[in-house]
Amino acid sequence: MPLQLDIPDTILEAIKLPGSRVKEGLMEELALALYADGALSFGKARQLADKGKREFAKLLGLHAISRHFSVDELQDDLSYAGG
Repeated sequence: MPLQLDIPDTILEAIKLPGSRVKEGLMEELALALYADGALSFGKARQLADKGKREFAKLLGLHAISRHFSVDELQDDLSYAGG
């Protein structure tokens, strides 16, 4: 079930993004905040932000948000790095 948020026009007008980027920017910020708080997994947060794995990881880095790794994710990354 999708959730619709009502954001007052005065707030939307105050957002310093071009009109075409407001929705995308808000979704990215929401995804970043929920991921940083531990409320969303990496996969769900990147889905909310509509980004690929690398794109979302780069976005985390740009906002100085540490990546949270589960033991399984860490094992996968270590296996991949080992060749």
